[in-house]
Amino acid sequence: MAILVLGAGGMQGRAILHDLSRCEEVSRIIAADLNITALQEYLKSLSSDKIRGVEVDASDESSVSELMNIAGEVVIDALPLQFSASMARLAVKNNVNLVSINYLLDPAETNPSKILSAKEELHHLDLEAQAKGVTILPEFGLDPGIDLVFCGQAVRELDEIHELYSYGAGFPEPQAANNPLKYKITWSFDNVLRSYCRPARILQHGHIVEIPAEEIFAPRNTHVVNLEGLGHLEAFPNGDAVKYAEILGIRNTVKTMGRFVLRWPGHCEFWKKLVDLHFLDDKPIQVGASFVIPREFLCSLLKPQLQYAENERDIAVIRVDARGVKDSEKKRIIYQVIDRRDLATGFTAMSRTTGYTASIGAQMILRGDIEKPGILSPAKDVPFETFINELQKRNIHVDRFVL
Repeated sequence: MAILVLGAGGMQGRAILHDLSRCEEVSRIIAADLNITALQEYLKSLSSDKIRGVEVDASDESSVSELMNIAGEVVIDALPLQFSASMARLAVKNNVNLVSINYLLDPAETNPSKILSAKEELHHLDLEAQAKGVTILPEFGLDPGIDLVFCGQAVRELDEIHELYSYGAGFPEPQAANNPLKYKITWSFDNVLRSYCRPARILQHGHIVEIPAEEIFAPRNTHVVNLEGLGHLEAFPNGDAVKYAEILGIRNTVKTMGRFVLRWPGHCEFWKKLVDLHFLDDKPIQVGASFVIPREFLCSLLKPQLQYAENERDIAVIRVDARGVKDSEKKRIIYQVIDRRDLATGFTAMSRTTGYTASIGAQMILRGDIEKPGILSPAKDVPFETFINELQKRNIHVDRFVL
């Protein structure tokens, strides 16, 4: 069984390789990255003769297609978000299955005609994948990913869903939250900043509430969550919850629903000020004789200051809180993961929960645990018990509470 990993040199890609290298069912791994020189030292540390490093530019679609044909079974896409749709198209074209840690539709896109065009293209791609027997599993990391699997299971366990709250987070544990932001980087920081300036949609009392990009940190759109062992955390809206209400088939019953990001207190107030001061704008401004994009400047300024030391740990959190009715009685179900960096391997909690999840998805396709062709959703198409068992094997513990 062969697997191609695109973006293998990134933080999540290396966790994917680590997990695949320990899987006896995987006989061959192609680790592809733009900077193969930086990756080679890590490949040596894995001491696995089934991994081969290959340099490839993801924008060179002919080279990527060639690698897909060599791999022949499953591709894992750990590339930046802007490549996700094109990698899915190439996978279907080359008759190979694909698992991606990213969305296929950019949640930051606000142009209605572009959104409609992208949806139509994905619809046709879905039909083509079904006809060819190709499985495309996007949104399969931490968030989106584990959260959607939990949402799907909670929906199946209740007769009706009236409220659904989904939280995802990655932040330093208290001892490592030692800078003014109480935040450090475990993901592409540019993508984090992009997510801080995209609109959101939630449901409140049965009505759709559109939240403009510049308002996601406003006090009226945030709330506080108290997690045992962590204390109070701030929650702000994350993308389009209404879309998932439709995917989950609960749009007619759910009254209140939202997807949220969790951070240590003070985060929202700080970033609201930066948004209002246009630090996250992507329109270039003139600085002396040069033109600078504010968000790129901010990213370059902060990135070196927000790195983890070798002995510091991050925390990754997924919490799904579903409230509704079962057998005519009110019932509340909570699924939760709280994971921390493994200092023995060096992998952050974000890399573990994202990279290992993508690796599990690829292995489930190889084994036939996931056989359905077309563009799938973790909310509907991933066998819950099998997936949870695989997380537990990797010491990613899942808690379930019934209230």
